[in-house]
Amino acid sequence: MDALERLRALCLALPETTERLSHGEPTWFVRGKKTFVMFADHHHDDRLAFWCAAPPGVQEEMVAEDPERFFRPPYVGHRGWLGVYLDVPDVDWAEIAEIVTDAYRRIAPQSLAARLP
Repeated sequence: MDALERLRALCLALPETTERLSHGEPTWFVRGKKTFVMFADHHHDDRLAFWCAAPPGVQEEMVAEDPERFFRPPYVGHRGWLGVYLDVPDVDWAEIAEIVTDAYRRIAPQSLAARLP
């Protein structure tokens, strides 16, 4: 399974999530309205990644901890969104699942977020 398929499966497993193209890239929405994850297939550089909503302070912490895997994405980085590279060796898909779930919790209404374990 390639990176897009794995990311898609993680996003679409969350309650009331939909996918559609936004700015030419697959993007996932809660209830078809609010974006929580955006795929980035060499959109602004030569890297494969995704951008996602993140709790306050997480972007800075993750980028400082491991700039080879995390970055501040263009356009949404100033709002605290996190960029995650998917073209690194040994992608930790369990960690990616946690990051995606946290992004969902950040954007989803409380009634939907409460449905998560």
